[in-house]
Amino acid sequence: MTAAEDHTPNAVVDVAVVGAGPTGLLLAGDLAAAGLSVTLIERRPQTAANLTRAFAVHARTLELLDARGVADQLVSTGRRIDRLRPFGGMALSLQQLRTRYPFVLITPQYETEKLLERRALSTGAVIRYDWQVTGLHQDDDTVTLDITTPSGPVRQTARHVVGTDGVRSTVRQALDLPFPGRAVVRSMVLADVRLTEPPEDFLAVNGSADAFALVVPFGDGWYRAIAWPRHGRAADTDPVGLEELRTITRAALGTDHGMHDPRWMSRFHSDERQVPHYRVGRVFLAGDAAHVHSPAGGLGMNTGLQDAANLSWKLAAVLHGHSPDPEALLDSYHRERHPIGRLVLRASGALVRTAMVSDPARRAARALGAAFLARSRPARERALGLVSGIGIGYPPPPGTHRPTTAGRRAPDLPLAGGLRLYEALRTGGFVLVTPPGRPTPPGSPLAHHHWPTGRRTAASVLVRPDGYVAWSCEHADDTATASAVASWLLSRPAPHKEEPRDPFEE
Repeated sequence: MTAAEDHTPNAVVDVAVVGAGPTGLLLAGDLAAAGLSVTLIERRPQTAANLTRAFAVHARTLELLDARGVADQLVSTGRRIDRLRPFGGMALSLQQLRTRYPFVLITPQYETEKLLERRALSTGAVIRYDWQVTGLHQDDDTVTLDITTPSGPVRQTARHVVGTDGVRSTVRQALDLPFPGRAVVRSMVLADVRLTEPPEDFLAVNGSADAFALVVPFGDGWYRAIAWPRHGRAADTDPVGLEELRTITRAALGTDHGMHDPRWMSRFHSDERQVPHYRVGRVFLAGDAAHVHSPAGGLGMNTGLQDAANLSWKLAAVLHGHSPDPEALLDSYHRERHPIGRLVLRASGALVRTAMVSDPARRAARALGAAFLARSRPARERALGLVSGIGIGYPPPPGTHRPTTAGRRAPDLPLAGGLRLYEALRTGGFVLVTPPGRPTPPGSPLAHHHWPTGRRTAASVLVRPDGYVAWSCEHADDTATASAVASWLLSRPAPHKEEPRDPFEE
């Protein structure tokens, strides 16, 4: 046990989160920061210092971490990459992204976990390491988890449970949910090695007709190598040799960069799978427990963290009694995040298949596609928006009039008083931004800020706690603004037609 003693196993907590990876840690921290009692259950004795698969933290994830005041700490642990080279082709600049973080941050997953663990503990979440969930039972009011601990079996009861326990999720299995899909990458080799000749571009990645390889530094002289032979059929339990890794890497990169002195080697496979339902009663699934896909694009951890950001404020609103229609609000988690999980699954699958094309015609088509991305700004913006997460949004709620900005990501614009929007979101609640002089709607539980003096817009905008637009209106009077705020807090569509003008443009 790593936190306060007040969450005894027999007590009913607001939320039990199963799985202390990045997704579970962010979710637990959000819920505890909202004043809820949270127990985070993890089967490992403690977080692993070096065992990590994810390295890429994309722009949208950094924005969400910025809204929690921890993005800059994470950025300080890694290295920024401001351009991508698809399959060794032309470089695509990330500098065109409209964000405070126009880059990919390369940092080991354990750095993200350490940061989120500190935050979760500081906000009051209780973390139970070396606890293994073995069963789950729910009724109309609570969910009970059967747990094995070093001291014997215990039960933990919660008003809601979230399974963030990975691809082999015990929570998902206890719900008897299918996890349809298939293995797409077999015999992938992972290793931590030293290099005699480090890559010139910091990050080395490429796919050939026969192999794919990625070499990325930890920052302490060690490098993580990930290599996949196209026709590999070895089982995950088969031993791995350094010469095998060198051979695959040379086939993909043209060099093995002088790999030597491995400290750890392993083999695994990657699936493409997605659960059909992210919610079953009082139980939710997020991260790899809900969707898993190839490592191409580095989208897995980022998608899970964005799942958590979407779910946390909805659970908090319901548990605090702020929504008279809690079922609709909780159902919106699946409605919004399931299509994103499907999109990411397809995108990462397309990337890995494109990387491994073998016949000359398809390889020529791949080269033409990379060149087209470099020349076509709209295509480039769509591709970078998907990978970075900046271009991902949600459909407007049913009944919303079109055209609408509802569901769009809100950019981090300056507010009056020198504040940024994502700094204002650190309260964990809704943020209303109006022109100067507009009063705060009476009785509205939100943070009210104004546009800076001189900004040429009369729009009022309501931003959700996860940084997406809930509602916007041009020339809205105080009554309409207050009405829209109340309706969105209750998860209902705004009662008047929205204006088509983009409120974030001058």
